[in-house]
Amino acid sequence: MSEQIATVLEAFPVSPMEVMSVSRDLDGSLGTNREWNVPRQIGANTDVAAVLAWLANFTHKQTTFDAYRKEAERLLFWCVLERGKPLSSLAHEDWLAYQTFLGNPIPRDMWVSAQNRRHSRNDPRWRPFAGPLSVSSQRQAGIILASMFSWLVSAGYLAGNPLSLSRQRGRARAPRIERYLDDELWLEVKATIDAMPRETPRERERYLRLRWLLTLFYVCGLRISEIAENNMGNFFCRRDRDGAERWWLEILGKGSKVRLVPATHELMIELGRYRRELNYPALPVSGESTPLLLPIGGKPKAMSRGGIHDIVKSVFAMTSERIKLKGPEFAHVAHRISQASAHWLRHTAGSHMANNSVDLRHVRDNLGHASISTTSGYLHAPDDNRHNDTQDKHRANW
Repeated sequence: MSEQIATVLEAFPVSPMEVMSVSRDLDGSLGTNREWNVPRQIGANTDVAAVLAWLANFTHKQTTFDAYRKEAERLLFWCVLERGKPLSSLAHEDWLAYQTFLGNPIPRDMWVSAQNRRHSRNDPRWRPFAGPLSVSSQRQAGIILASMFSWLVSAGYLAGNPLSLSRQRGRARAPRIERYLDDELWLEVKATIDAMPRETPRERERYLRLRWLLTLFYVCGLRISEIAENNMGNFFCRRDRDGAERWWLEILGKGSKVRLVPATHELMIELGRYRRELNYPALPVSGESTPLLLPIGGKPKAMSRGGIHDIVKSVFAMTSERIKLKGPEFAHVAHRISQASAHWLRHTAGSHMANNSVDLRHVRDNLGHASISTTSGYLHAPDDNRHNDTQDKHRANW
C-alpha cells in the first residue's frame, strides 16, 4: 500500500474529507480528466477543493448538504483507497466498479460501522457506510454524483462526466407505496403509547411528547427533517370565508419549498397538551422559536433527525415486542413493525388520507408532492376493491 493511501487510512476513522491529505498524484492536480483548455470558473486545483466548491451551493439546507457531502466523501475515499487514483482520473469502468461496491462495501471493517450502527463523524467508530446500500439508495447516490460531475465539468474543472456514459434507464415507479402501517398496525402503535407509564413528571412528559410527535407525523405527513428544522412559531391562525378560525402550519420542506399544512383541531389539542406539560401557553405565537419537538426536560433546543429517528424506532421496537407476546402466529406482524422507520409514518399519513377519500389533490398539497402521480401511489383501497371484484366475478369454475 502506498504511503499516500496509508496517510488517508490513518485519518479514516474521523474522516471529514477536508482533512484528506494525499500527494499530488492522488489529490487531483494531475488528474487525467482535468480540463486544461478552457478557463476555470472556480479557483480549486485539487479534487477535495473542487468538491467543497460544489458543496458550498447547498449550505443553506443542512439535510441536502449532509446527503451530498456523504456521497461525495464516499466516492473520494473509494477512488484513493480502492482504485489508487484521484477523483479527477475516474473513468467509466471505475464508475461501474463503484456501483457494485455500493451494494457490498468490502472490506467491511474498513468501510462499514460495527453492527451497522450510525455514529457521529467525530466518533472513532465512524465509517462511511452503515451497511450495503439498497437499490433505491444506490440510484440516489448515482443521481447526486452525476449532478456533481456535471457541475465540475461546467465549472471547467473536469473535461468530461464519466457517469454520463452509463445506460440511462427510466425509473419504473413502484405501483403502490408499501412501506406504511395499515390500520391494524397503526392501532398497535397507538396502543403501545397509551400503555406507557405516566406517574412521574418525566414519564408524563415522555408520554405526551410521543403522542404529540406521532400525531404530528400522522396528521401532517411531515418528513423527519421537517420536524427537526421547523418550529412552533410557524403555526398561525386565520379566518376562512365563513368567519371560522382555522390553524395552519407553514413548513419549509424539501428543496427549500414552503407549503401550508392544515393544523386540524385534533392536532392543536395535542399541541396544547404537550405545551402545557412544558409550562408553555397552550397556543404558540407567531415568530416563536420553540422547536416542534423538544428534548426531555423541555430545553428550547432543536432535536436532530437522528434523535427523532431513535425515538420513533424505540416505539416501533416496543410495539414489535408486545405483538410477539400474542403468539408465534403474529411473528410476521411483529417483524414488519420492527422494520418500520419514521418515514413510514409519512407514507402512513398519505395512505390513510388517500384511502379515506381525502381528495388526492389535497393529499398532494399536504405532503408537498410535485405531481399527483406520486400521490396516487398511496391508493390501496382501489386495489383491494379490484381484487374482491375479480375474485367474486371471475372464476375458472373447475
